[in-house]
Amino acid sequence: MQRALKEVAEFLGAALTGDGQAVVSGVASLQSAKPGDLVFVEDQKNLSQALGSRATAVIAGEFAANGLHSKPVLIAPQPRLAFARAAAWLRSEVEDGKGAHPSAVIHPAAKLARSVIVEERAVVRENVEIGEGTRIGAGCVVGPEAKIGRACRLYPNVTIYPGATLGDRVVIHAGAVLGSDGFGYVRDAKTGRYEKFPQIGRLEIEDDVEIGANATVDRGALDVTRIRRGTKIDNLVHVGHNVDVGEDVVIAAQTGLSGSAVVESTVIIGGQVGIADHVRVEAGAILGAQSGVPSKKVIRGKGIVFWGTPARPIKEYLKELAVLARLAKKDSPE
Repeated sequence: MQRALKEVAEFLGAALTGDGQAVVSGVASLQSAKPGDLVFVEDQKNLSQALGSRATAVIAGEFAANGLHSKPVLIAPQPRLAFARAAAWLRSEVEDGKGAHPSAVIHPAAKLARSVIVEERAVVRENVEIGEGTRIGAGCVVGPEAKIGRACRLYPNVTIYPGATLGDRVVIHAGAVLGSDGFGYVRDAKTGRYEKFPQIGRLEIEDDVEIGANATVDRGALDVTRIRRGTKIDNLVHVGHNVDVGEDVVIAAQTGLSGSAVVESTVIIGGQVGIADHVRVEAGAILGAQSGVPSKKVIRGKGIVFWGTPARPIKEYLKELAVLARLAKKDSPE
């Protein structure tokens, strides 16, 4: 989508120096930029490289506010954030049609807003509700009684189990499964066999959540699994039954959250973290990659990085490593 820089500046609330009528249509890195692209820099040392690139314009911080520049510059307090917002705006998709593809299967009792798009071979079951501006990708399955809000995007082959609820502006990437049964069984002490515990709860995903490819989020066993507003979940993450994830949480790939874990708002979880059942991670804590948190443990400390298994503050963890290194050196043969 082509936009005059004056429009971009107004959209971002940024100050503009230079030609406001210059047109941009995309974003790029400094190395790959071409005419029509927008680039960004976060510090003074890279400004000259940006100005020397082939890009049409640069987003920069207050450090670029003074002086004459060889090309237009948009001044924003957070250049990276402004760049991300500009990228999303410039890449706004022009919808290539409305309604359902002829190969889609939509139950007569489903309620779809007029602007909903349903792509090839998708299945929408009975009593599903889908809001304005939502797009259901090819091969998706939306189970009975599921509710999907406005301006959502389901990429191909997403499966939504019956009764799951998605808020507005939710993005689900290809292959994700939402609302599947949790891993809950009862062992018969006499026979040693396992029998399934009821998995009849709900899954509720709030507004502005994004869930990565091939992630799985289980429904509650008897109650609810909840992913709260603004949380971002990477590819190949598993969220177990009855888990409650707070607002603006970030969870990196290959992490697993066991049943009834609670992750409070603004927590950051690195890749391959293992969180056992009934754990509570309190607001603002940071779990480093490959950390492990045992059952029922509470992780507490806003802005504190925890690492290792069992997870503990990184300063403590590094001290332990240093002690072990000294002991190993002392015991090694000369």
